[in-house]
Amino acid sequence: MESKSNFFKDILRDKNGYFSLRELVVALFVLASIIAWIATQFFNKPVPEFIFYAFMSIIGAGCFGYSIERKTFKTTKDEQPS
Repeated sequence: MESKSNFFKDILRDKNGYFSLRELVVALFVLASIIAWIATQFFNKPVPEFIFYAFMSIIGAGCFGYSIERKTFKTTKDEQPS
């Protein structure tokens, strides 16, 4: 059970290991997209196309932002450029 908890906590962290709002938003929109798909497929509830496209765009933007993000490294005062 603890490994599931760690998995969900790790999903919400950025490359530096800090919790990130971007990862939270992407996770929420993935969850909302899955719920909308289930509602459409199994319960015949129509979901407007533009909402689906908006969700996918936000998820894509979050993934793109993560891919261009660079991991920062701590430097000491001696190593910093002058």
